[in-house]
Amino acid sequence: MNFLRLIILLVALALAGCSRGNDGALEVAFIDSAENLFDTGLRLSSPAQHLRAATESGLVALNAQGEVVPALADRWIVTDDGRSFIFRLRESTWADGSALTAESVRAELRSAIRALRGTALGLDLAPIEEVRAMAGRVVEIRLSSPVPMMLQILAQPELTLSRGEGGSGPMRIERDGDRATLEIKPPLERGVPEERNWERYIRPLEIRAAASAEAITLFGAGELDLVLGGGLDALPLADTGPLSRGTVRIDPAIGLFGLRVRREEGLLATAQGREAVAMAIDRAALIELFAIGGWVATTRLVTPGLPGDPGHVAERWATQTLAEMRDEAARRVSAWRAANGAEPRLSLFLPRGPGFDILFRELAAHLGSVGMRLERVDEAEQADLVLVDRVARYSDPRWYLNQFNCSLRGGLCSSEADALVRDSIVQTDPAAKASLLSQAEIELTRANVFIPIGAPVRFSLVRGQVSGFVGNAWAFHPLPPLAVIPR
Repeated sequence: MNFLRLIILLVALALAGCSRGNDGALEVAFIDSAENLFDTGLRLSSPAQHLRAATESGLVALNAQGEVVPALADRWIVTDDGRSFIFRLRESTWADGSALTAESVRAELRSAIRALRGTALGLDLAPIEEVRAMAGRVVEIRLSSPVPMMLQILAQPELTLSRGEGGSGPMRIERDGDRATLEIKPPLERGVPEERNWERYIRPLEIRAAASAEAITLFGAGELDLVLGGGLDALPLADTGPLSRGTVRIDPAIGLFGLRVRREEGLLATAQGREAVAMAIDRAALIELFAIGGWVATTRLVTPGLPGDPGHVAERWATQTLAEMRDEAARRVSAWRAANGAEPRLSLFLPRGPGFDILFRELAAHLGSVGMRLERVDEAEQADLVLVDRVARYSDPRWYLNQFNCSLRGGLCSSEADALVRDSIVQTDPAAKASLLSQAEIELTRANVFIPIGAPVRFSLVRGQVSGFVGNAWAFHPLPPLAVIPR
């Protein structure tokens, strides 16, 4: 009898772990709050970016692989000098029934660019000199200098365009409190040719937001097919062992993960003092603690090895051992203590979560080894240091450098670095442009406004039967492909 009960239990667990197949909706949860999921502002959270990209379209979009694909524009060309992107719009209408014309797209795009001024994405758009309406369905974007990643920038969800209710994207949304149902629109409404029986090959998505522990528990109980938006904070809750059967999918994300200096006070008042903090951290030990394959430590602000990297910036302290670095950090701390008659105390803000709790304890131990005391605070405004955990929008040094622009007021910055980035925007020679951006990175590194640790960590929980999910460097997983049932 006990054996029979065991068999029944194992069968029940197996059924709970399986997808419900293609007959019903795909149950999807984002690890976040409902407020962030349904945000409609300019600075969208990652879940809100996914919803915006599903329900609205820009000139171009990102596919499941993170590649740029047609959206409102069905094709485009780039002129030989790299300074002009010419888009041919698809034959379609806006949601309000008006024609999709070059003039209307120009107006909506210029409005979106204006609205993003004062944001990091607005800085990314700075090379755009002019948006022109040419023939009836042709739009040209003129740049001050070549920007190879401009299509990737234009594919960002904040640059979607719309007129009227109903959205310009491939899916329509119906919200019910803290949840929403997303459904694929008919082919003609998506600007694609009509297809017989198309409904047989799509399914609705049921979307919700949940705290990390709740989302992972629901996934384990078989109530969710897909969990998106996991980070280092939630990783200890996920089963990454051999029995997870590949359900934990870690994105090869690039971006920023480290400590931003917010206040120029105490030990952090000088670049040397800030450098002492950076020298005390054993990055390799932090990485090993979480046992994430492919997660590599770095002391660089810009992810090493990006396309076109001229190799002008190297890892810091490459010829020094950790012991030598900590000896130097301890010497600087001792000198500061003697001059100020007090122990250096630093405050750090990072969100709550088991992974970040581990990270804080380790960082406190690392800094404690050289005589600093690290305390945790619950508000970024109260902190000397804040955790930056941000996935890049495109693979160019300018994205990284723009995150620290003085106009954004997020912490310490360098006006010299900002000037070098501005100069790069009008520089037409690729080698000269790359050199200016390398100099800007060096300026920020010398100022020690940011203490890099490694790349941001992003993971998802994915049932084996879920199609349309592909890990990518942007940790962006568009929702429309998830609604398609493989034929």
